[in-house]
Amino acid sequence: MASSMGGMFPGQQPPGSHPPTGPGGPSQPGLLTGPPGNRGANNTLVDELEASFEACFASLVSQDYVNGTDQEEIRTGVDQCIQKFLDVARQTECFFLQKRLQLSVQKPEQVEKEDASELKNELQRKEILIQKHLSKIHHWQQVLEDINVQHKKPTELPQGPLAFLEQASANIPAPLKPN
Repeated sequence: MASSMGGMFPGQQPPGSHPPTGPGGPSQPGLLTGPPGNRGANNTLVDELEASFEACFASLVSQDYVNGTDQEEIRTGVDQCIQKFLDVARQTECFFLQKRLQLSVQKPEQVEKEDASELKNELQRKEILIQKHLSKIHHWQQVLEDINVQHKKPTELPQGPLAFLEQASANIPAPLKPN
């Protein structure tokens, strides 16, 4: 499939070959100038992606579609806009995948650095998530502990028919003796 994608964007070399470098370094057309047959002279792949995205929304809120009575015609028009957007999005994704492939061939150490950086970021994100869960666990353990302590207190009180009187009389201060 990669070989069938070669030459999709001007200035791109087939996979496995290295682009020519001049005094200004490697050329970076492709994203800025798409295939000559598909786009106008000033349109870029990004411009076309943006235009097709806007066309998707325009087709959904267009007065022609709102006032239209033929639901099948409306559905067909919206489907066409969405399909065009998806096609341009695939072309854009293909462009970036090709650039990534070129980068991995030309500068494999850069790809390794990016992968290591992504893994570090993922570890940090997971560490933060673990800390968040641990704090929730500690909170709920404390809540359960408090509930257990509250349930144990009534059982420590004296039992029996006069238990309430004994507890109430224990709180009454003893009378003072006259000297």
